[in-house]
Amino acid sequence: MNRYNNHFSQEISIFHGIPAPETGILVGYAALIDALHLPIPIPQVLSLISLKHRQYEQAPWQVFTIRHQPLDTLYNHLVFALKYEGIDLLFFKKLFQQIGPKAVEKLINNEPKGVYCRKIWFLYEWLLRTQLDIPNLQEGNYVLLVNEHQQYAWQYSFNSQRHRIKNNLPGMVDFCPLIRRTPALEQAIQADWSGQINKMMKQVHSDIWLRTSAFLLLKDSKASFSIEGENPVHSRAVRWGKAIGQAGKHELHEGELLRLQQIVIGDSRFIKMGYRTEGGFVGEHDRSTGDPIPEHISARPQDVEVLMRGLLIMATTLRHTGHHPVLAAAAIAFGFVFIHPFVDGNGRLHRYLVHHILAQMGFTPPGLIFPISAAILDRIDTYRQVLESYSKPLLDFIKWEKTSSNNVEVLNDTIDYYRYFDATAQAEFLFACVADTVQRVIPEEVQYLEHYKIFKEWLDNHFNMPDKMVSLLTRFLEQKNGVLSKRARNQEFAMLTNEEVNQIEQAFASSFKRD
Repeated sequence: MNRYNNHFSQEISIFHGIPAPETGILVGYAALIDALHLPIPIPQVLSLISLKHRQYEQAPWQVFTIRHQPLDTLYNHLVFALKYEGIDLLFFKKLFQQIGPKAVEKLINNEPKGVYCRKIWFLYEWLLRTQLDIPNLQEGNYVLLVNEHQQYAWQYSFNSQRHRIKNNLPGMVDFCPLIRRTPALEQAIQADWSGQINKMMKQVHSDIWLRTSAFLLLKDSKASFSIEGENPVHSRAVRWGKAIGQAGKHELHEGELLRLQQIVIGDSRFIKMGYRTEGGFVGEHDRSTGDPIPEHISARPQDVEVLMRGLLIMATTLRHTGHHPVLAAAAIAFGFVFIHPFVDGNGRLHRYLVHHILAQMGFTPPGLIFPISAAILDRIDTYRQVLESYSKPLLDFIKWEKTSSNNVEVLNDTIDYYRYFDATAQAEFLFACVADTVQRVIPEEVQYLEHYKIFKEWLDNHFNMPDKMVSLLTRFLEQKNGVLSKRARNQEFAMLTNEEVNQIEQAFASSFKRD
């Protein structure tokens, strides 16, 4: 036990390649991970004791004064971490596995009725699904496990009488990512993007809104394929668009995911459908040797069913607990793509889950499918960075070897990396996509269709063109900034006189003028 009692703090000016804002003393989770060599990535938030008696935040650092410095023991660093950094489930799972039950019992005996000891005690028994040799508490107030000022939790909780703890974790032991309460997320929630969509909907004529919804559905379907580097035939994009249009209407379960995978893949003769029964990774193969070069390693196939069961239970539970829909969508959809349960189709199903949760939890009005893939495509580099911010740090902790088919076989226990992760960056990214969709993507499409309607009415009054020809004419004019090309004049629209073409070009300019 002595090796868990001291020498955790260290004076640093740089930590794992990350410069500190000033020279100071590393404390909390990062100090313990480093000192105990726990096999987990460093946290997204790092804590430092200032030698200059200052307190401030400078991402990813939070800097405290010397009076906040904990005694250099495992127990005091844990108390500091829980008090100022929130709950890190992956950290606690790996810590408990390393130090064992007797060491944890000694930790708890520091203050068996203390708030932080009770949290440590509860987390041990919840994470390891076993009981320590400690009697039930008989008295004391119940305390919330998750500090709601630090991390987003369930609005409801389950009382653990043994620990006098209110368990408000937003997930289950098989799947429970957490999201920190950041200024960016708080500002996004206060913006009430859902309310702004409903307000916009009331200001737009119903036929324009219906056409907007239909266009955005197809736009999103095509964008989802583009993100995967595919250029599908129109019928395939339409088929997937129809599936997206049903988001939120069916209950989420394994069978529903398999149905959706079939729609995504189409011809399944060359793909093994359903949950993976072999390893998986995202990346490239060496061109000369065929060796895998992973950028992301998927959950082990023997863990997929457990992880997906936990994910689906969490998705169902969040729907009924008042959790914010965008936070729920971030945790579930990104958790899905990190697990990568299928051989193929994971990316599009990951984005479908965003549609499903936003629709099912009432974030978007009926009939409107949020064009989230289109917003992601406009931010494709940031999207990849958000995915890599989770995947790349894990590569150092996953042991694998190449299989005979140039796949990967994971050799160590990795299930907890997919159960317990910090989804804050993913939630902030998703909110940014939502904000851009409400502020730019939807208004631009509404405006375009309003202008198109004006132009079409003018054409109907002067030429009585078929709708198909109006659409073709408009597309030609858009391609040449309002001028009908010489080729179009001589072929598709050879029946028009020069004077009529000039009138049409003037009407187009007037109809599509910028507001």
